[in-house]
Amino acid sequence: MMELDPTEIFRQEAAELLDSLETVLLDLGQTPQDRDLIDAAFRALHTIKGSGAMFGFDRVAAFTHDFETAFDLIRKGKIDASGDIVTVSLAAKDYIRTLIDDPDSTDPIIGEAIVEELQRAIGGLGASAEVAPAASEDLDAPAAPALAGWRVEIGFDPTIPCNGTNPLVLLDDLRALGPCTVIADLDAVPELSGLDPEACLIGWTVTLHGACTKEDVEDVFMFVRDEMKLTITALDGPSAQTPAQEWAPLDMSMPAAVMVVKSLPAVEAPPAAVERPVPEKAEFARRSEDKGSTVRVQAERLDELMDRVGELVIAQARLSQLAHSGTDLAIKAIAEDIERLASGLRDSTMGVRMVPMGSLFGRFRRLVHDLSRDLGKPVDFVTVGEDTELDKTMIERLADPLVHLIRNAIDHGIEPAQQRGQTSKSPTGRIELAARYVGAQVLVTVQDDGAGLDTARIRAKAEEQGLIVPGTPLSEHDIHQLLFHPGFSTAKTISALSGRGVGMDVVKRTIEAMRGTIELTTIPGHGSSVTLRLPLTLAIIEGLLIRVGEGRYIIPLSAVEECVELTAADEARARGRSFLTVRGDLVPFLRLRDLFDAEGEVAPYQKVIITTMGDTRVGLVVDQIIGSHQTVIKSLSKLHSDVTMFSGATILGDGSAALILDVAQLVTLGQSRVDNDRTSEAA
Repeated sequence: MMELDPTEIFRQEAAELLDSLETVLLDLGQTPQDRDLIDAAFRALHTIKGSGAMFGFDRVAAFTHDFETAFDLIRKGKIDASGDIVTVSLAAKDYIRTLIDDPDSTDPIIGEAIVEELQRAIGGLGASAEVAPAASEDLDAPAAPALAGWRVEIGFDPTIPCNGTNPLVLLDDLRALGPCTVIADLDAVPELSGLDPEACLIGWTVTLHGACTKEDVEDVFMFVRDEMKLTITALDGPSAQTPAQEWAPLDMSMPAAVMVVKSLPAVEAPPAAVERPVPEKAEFARRSEDKGSTVRVQAERLDELMDRVGELVIAQARLSQLAHSGTDLAIKAIAEDIERLASGLRDSTMGVRMVPMGSLFGRFRRLVHDLSRDLGKPVDFVTVGEDTELDKTMIERLADPLVHLIRNAIDHGIEPAQQRGQTSKSPTGRIELAARYVGAQVLVTVQDDGAGLDTARIRAKAEEQGLIVPGTPLSEHDIHQLLFHPGFSTAKTISALSGRGVGMDVVKRTIEAMRGTIELTTIPGHGSSVTLRLPLTLAIIEGLLIRVGEGRYIIPLSAVEECVELTAADEARARGRSFLTVRGDLVPFLRLRDLFDAEGEVAPYQKVIITTMGDTRVGLVVDQIIGSHQTVIKSLSKLHSDVTMFSGATILGDGSAALILDVAQLVTLGQSRVDNDRTSEAA
């Protein structure tokens, strides 16, 4: 079995903490008085610092310490969570991520500059906060009893060291709150022969003298509260005495504030030692059962599992084909059971790979925040449908297109606040990122309330670049499609955000590679909307197996609306115009035999498969509809990269291959052939 690298585990958990911290900071920028957000930011920084020090990331721990101190000041109400603090904290979050992922790629001077910016934001209070504990240690010994304090009784789950927690570090944190004495309770420690070196069987009673609150003491154990028993009792006052014991002198150079009790003759036990909160394994087990259990699995293992399920589906198809070709009823029954089980396993595996869109949408809050600040355009970012799920591979590939769309919406779509005020709009722009299910597809929409597309400007730029001949009649839809042409941009100057013409082209190529489509709509003066239509997965789909000539092909079932028969009467009514009347509506159709130059006799009763592309319906004429088919998608080789009418291939039950049709590309190709034929006839 492969052993997990503790350092890699820390990197994964730190990445989750940093993502959570970014979300909290962005929320804090909008509601700076929210106590829960302030506490959440402090806890994340505290955990990163402590875990970083534990796993040897000393630079991470040292750098994070300053920001932890700053948020501690905010928690105590000494400073406010200003916009400057949030901004510099976001920069610090990026620097911490770099220190964890690739520490050699960054220079310490960057961290020093960020810390200096933090000190300016908090007015230099961070330094004074650091001096205060040191000053308290320099007080004369007689002054210590004058402080109020707490009696803290601690009992840990015996398995806590296995979870990476060092109890001595927590005792050190208590010591930082003020002068304290510590009694170690060894009652639960067995003889040497029965001692488990990995179990924590020692309890502690800490008498803490210091001007700290109960919440300060609880914060020391905030991350291990579910793995311990903690009792905090206020001392009676300045007269509260430490239990009578003879103590060994405390060596202040020790790594933890632990005092060892010397062996003495039998004396009356101190009150604190009468009833120790000994950890109970049953209680800890109950707490563990109450928690929602999750398992961290590497993405590569999910991909491998999906591949194995795909091979199982192919083998099951072969078994079903063999069973149906014979007469043995027992084999047919087994084949049906295997088909049912394989279908359930496929659905379960695909469900494991499904990821909520919220995990993707959350990344763009920071992008909108930074662009809004850099461009001086206040923008509200709204997300809808975060619970909509999509295959993890689709999520990963969708990130870059959405970055380009959101950047374009802010840079080109949203007007400056002054210009928006002149048109009776709110000075703050609005960008909405939404996701929803439509059949077997997911629609992802990026919508803004900006000025909309300037059709005249797009046309003028296209004519200037030679993309169209001046005076060529084009619809608004056709003109808007020019935005997806490689190298096309309407920006007047090249900046860090736009002007190079590589954004929308990347969006189109990426979405088409995902077997998706793009719809662009705009209302002048009211904004634009870009809708991406995507399949739920790129691994296994339900398909419709068809025959055209001697070849067999797969049409994604999600694109199929209905199937009708092409009769001789329909042929006569069409009069060569390739239109079919379906319940009173005219539907254009394409003959796949002509597109594929298929050989063989034409079937006497051809079928028309009505497919849907957005709001457009198109019929595909085939020779035979064989039936539904669980399709395991296999990518085509690079040699076939220029064959756009096919999106992939699959293996059928008899071992032969069938190509998967890309309906959108087929319609585009067929339409271009029709246009060419009309041009030839006109000439």
